[in-house]
Amino acid sequence: MLFLGIHNMQAQGYAKDSLQIKVYTEITYQNNEAKDIKLLTVFCDYCSDKQTTRIGYAALRRAYDERYDPENILENGKKKLAIILRIAKDDFLQMNEDVLMDEPQDNRE
Repeated sequence: MLFLGIHNMQAQGYAKDSLQIKVYTEITYQNNEAKDIKLLTVFCDYCSDKQTTRIGYAALRRAYDERYDPENILENGKKKLAIILRIAKDDFLQMNEDVLMDEPQDNRE
């Protein structure tokens, strides 16, 4: 009983401190080779455009890493992947600030 109580506390703490975002990607296969990977949708109603872009790139990298997973390979055709990204709330907020720092600065005087 005590073990179950501790397990439930950990699961709630994890969910409390992070966000879960679903992303759909699509991999096109030709002769068992991945030819193209597309981002279809980022499901995040509260994300800024910059956060959505960063999350989309993360999902594309994950799809790229999973392209030759035996479950995903098709001889010919398109395979849709639902990717779930879990992001700490602090990291999520930092995404906007990091992107702002990465943008080229206009140095007009």
